[in-house]
Amino acid sequence: MTTSVENEAAEAQAAERLLTALQTRTACAPVREFIGPTDLAAAYRVQERLTAGRVAAGATIVGRKIGLTSAAVQEQMGVDQPDFGVVFDDMAYSDGDEVPIDRLLQPKAEAEVAFVLKADLADGPLDTEQIRAAVDYGVAAIEICDSRIAGWDIAFADTVADNASSGVYVLGTDRKTLDEFSPVDVGMRMLINGEEVSTGNGAACLGDPLNAVAWLARAARDFGEPLRAGQVILSGALGPMRPLAAGDDVTVEIIGLGTVNARFSEGNTHE
Repeated sequence: MTTSVENEAAEAQAAERLLTALQTRTACAPVREFIGPTDLAAAYRVQERLTAGRVAAGATIVGRKIGLTSAAVQEQMGVDQPDFGVVFDDMAYSDGDEVPIDRLLQPKAEAEVAFVLKADLADGPLDTEQIRAAVDYGVAAIEICDSRIAGWDIAFADTVADNASSGVYVLGTDRKTLDEFSPVDVGMRMLINGEEVSTGNGAACLGDPLNAVAWLARAARDFGEPLRAGQVILSGALGPMRPLAAGDDVTVEIIGLGTVNARFSEGNTHE
C-alpha cells in the first residue's frame, strides 16, 4: 500500500515530466506509470501542479476547456465523463492569425462553440438556466488539441494530467448572444486547405454545448476553482478532430455563428 508521501512524490514526478516536455517542446513518455491510468483525483492534482508551474512562469488563466464530450471518444478512452483543462492567455489567437506550428508537438484541430461569461458560476444549482443567464456571447472557435505524450499514447489520467491535451485556440469575431443563436441547433463543417474534413452539430457535444458548460461549472466548483465572469469557455468538439501539418489553412464554419480561420506556419516561437 502506497503512502501519501509516495503518492505526492509520484505526482510531482508526473508534473515535472510534463512541464519539461512543454518547456523543451519534446514529447515524453506517458505519466500513467506514476499515477495509474484511471486515477482521476491524482491526474487533476498533477494538472494543478502543471498549472502552478505555468502561472509561476508568467502565464495568466483566462478560462477553461472541456474535453471528451463525445460519447464515441469516451468509449474509446474507457471513461464515462468529460474532462477539463485550463486556458491560458498565451494560448489565444484571433480569426485570420498565422499560428507558428513549432509551438505545438502533435496538433489536431477541432471545431467548437466558445462562450464568454458575464457572471460567475460559483453558487446556486449551476443548471442550464443559470448557465444561459451567465453567458455573455458565443463565438465560432478552432481548438488545436496537442499532447505532450509521444504518439498520443494516452490513457484518461494522461490526458487529464496534461491539461486535457490542450494546445492553442482561435476565436471568431462574430459574437452572438443566446437570444441570437441556439448552440444545440448549430451545424458545423471544418475545412483544411479548402477540403471538408469534419462535420458535426451542437447535439454532438454532450447533447448541447450548454450541457457541457453546466458540467464544467459543477466540476470546477467541486475542484475549488469556480468559473468566473470574463472567462473563455471552450465547450468541446462538434465533430471529429483532424491532424495538422505546417502550411495548413483551417476554416471552421458554424451555421448561425459565423466562421473562423487560421493558418499554421513554420515560424519560430521560442519565447
